[in-house]
Amino acid sequence: MSIEVSSVTKVYDSQKALNNLSFSVDKGSVVGFLGPNGAGKSTMMKILTGYINPSEGTVFVNEINVLENPIEAQKNIGYLPEHNPLYTDMYVKEYLQFQAAIYKVDKSNVAAIIEKVGLTPEAHKKVGQLSKGYQQRVGLAAALLHNPEVLILDEPTTGLDPNQLVEIRALIKEIGKDKTVLFSTHIMQEVEAVCDRVIIIKKGEIVVDKKLNDIRINQSQVIEVTFDYKIEEQFIKRLPDLKSYKNNYDTTWFLTFDTSEDMRAVVFDFAQENGLKILGLNTHNQNLENLFRESTN
Repeated sequence: MSIEVSSVTKVYDSQKALNNLSFSVDKGSVVGFLGPNGAGKSTMMKILTGYINPSEGTVFVNEINVLENPIEAQKNIGYLPEHNPLYTDMYVKEYLQFQAAIYKVDKSNVAAIIEKVGLTPEAHKKVGQLSKGYQQRVGLAAALLHNPEVLILDEPTTGLDPNQLVEIRALIKEIGKDKTVLFSTHIMQEVEAVCDRVIIIKKGEIVVDKKLNDIRINQSQVIEVTFDYKIEEQFIKRLPDLKSYKNNYDTTWFLTFDTSEDMRAVVFDFAQENGLKILGLNTHNQNLENLFRESTN
């Protein structure tokens, strides 16, 4: 395993930020680490990088105990924090050469990294002159300089425009072919575009741990229907392939069907057979965004 987290708990004073968290990530995986604000995502990432220690539990990166050998573990980790700290008065190449010296990496690697992350057109500028998107690339280049096995990205696409999003997304996907990538984001489309798997946490606990393919395969069809008057639950149960149902308002029902067939026609037929009129009908197919909302509410 590239990452092995076992029974990690983190307590700040009386507040428990992480509660007995356990998960593992294989090499060559791109995993989305999601959760609402305050769920504990950044805390877990800081523990993985050895920046802070957990109150309880163990963390291994490439079979190195991060708590016992943080410096050795950090040699295997590239980290791009949410607020990307950069020396804005330094030139791009100068800054990356400075980072290479810290890592004790041959400075000849800098040119290759600049090209890899698409910084070549901006390499002659000062970091402070760059757009937000290019500054993110500088941070990513610094994280990749020492060729780490594990890349940890905390909100790497914050503040990027649509074109920059596409470019950074493609870069993360490319990097994930031979490295382990764990990244946090609030943008579900990013996860669906680049990740193999998603871990969702709420109040410091894992509530979802699934492969993206499983989420796509097991998509449920949800129909929101409003009838002209209130009907009894026993009538709703007569619908075929009905997985679950919920009466949100007097005349409005959320109906979840366990089938890929479009069930709107079935709902229309059901209404006609029972002398009902449909005042409104919408579909809400299950996807990552819905799963996130349901699991963190």
